[in-house]
Amino acid sequence: MDERVGQSKPSPASLTERQRGIDRVIDVLEALLRLRQPTKVGDLARKIGAPRSTLYAIVNRLVEAEMLEPVGEDGYIYFGKAMHLFGRAYTEANPLHRRCRAVLDRLAAETSATAQLCALRGHKYVVVDSSDGSGLFRITTDIGVEVPLPWTASGRLLLDHMTAEEVRAFVPPEDYRLPDGRVVDPEEFVVGVAQARIDGRCMTTSLSDRFTSCLAAPIRDRRGVAVATICLVVPADTAEGRKRELLDRIVAAGLDLSDRP
Repeated sequence: MDERVGQSKPSPASLTERQRGIDRVIDVLEALLRLRQPTKVGDLARKIGAPRSTLYAIVNRLVEAEMLEPVGEDGYIYFGKAMHLFGRAYTEANPLHRRCRAVLDRLAAETSATAQLCALRGHKYVVVDSSDGSGLFRITTDIGVEVPLPWTASGRLLLDHMTAEEVRAFVPPEDYRLPDGRVVDPEEFVVGVAQARIDGRCMTTSLSDRFTSCLAAPIRDRRGVAVATICLVVPADTAEGRKRELLDRIVAAGLDLSDRP
């Protein structure tokens, strides 16, 4: 006998409201990740376009679950300790991330450069993990901050499985503008993506920062798609021979971390 007989089914309106509530939760978490600082609930409501009363109810429930927590006494909230536990659980269950962490630490120690693990997130890329070298020169992007793909070598490799048309459609037009106001030619970027695939590595200089070079190598899945990159950030005036040597190192590391068919 069907146990659902006699039970009322959720109405389309209630299902829509439930979905909207889930979307609001995701919006809150995404907004805090982008803001990267404690924020008042009212400011969050304005940022994501949600009614304050609705958002207060959602935030209160997330605080009860320790996914968010109050900060200070002025109504600010931020990520709670449960988020740390979720992140640790993901890291411990992900063998690639564990292996990458060891590789980043080794590369940073051996090269004295900042070593990073980067991956796509939506239409941007993010630094997933990072290890600082011992050199005096250090520059890094904060973990989790979304960065336009045309700004770095990693961005070119992460799209190198796409056709030229797919790349043009994927990258938002505003992302070609660099932090200092210069604009990357979209067609040059498309060519750079194709060349990165041919070379199996990529180097860019003076894009996101005029004083740095970004060296990147892919970590590929069994289909040959770059699911992540290993990246080193070095001074732009580093000798070309040294840059080639560092590229060879991270290419070898990327191959070791990649899935083989």
